Amino acid sequence: MSLGIEAHERLVAQGIRSRVVSMASWEIFEQQPKEYRDNVLPPEIKARVALEQASAFGWERYVGGTGQMVGMHTFGASAPLKELQTKFGFDPDKVVAIAKQQLIQG
Repeated sequence: MSLGIEAHERLVAQGIRSRVVSMASWEIFEQQPKEYRDNVLPPEIKARVALEQASAFGWERYVGGTGQMVGMHTFGASAPLKELQTKFGFDPDKVVAIAKQQLIQG
């Protein structure tokens, strides 16, 4: 969450509207009424970035066909945490750049 919040704060400081949604459980989210789900993830908003330091598998259903996923696509890397986070794109500057790219594409 802290990565998403830090990226959000940087975007807002640059005058770019954004918000952070925490989805701790896909199952619970999917059990909610459609009105609620559409309020949390408005279908008309196509500029989406999902952050998942575990597997990226499954997040495409929430970022859509044009959204971007920052997640793990491999396994077995070994190094200090900060080094791995930077290597795999879990960095506020990288997330901000991806979000801006989403806005340009959308």
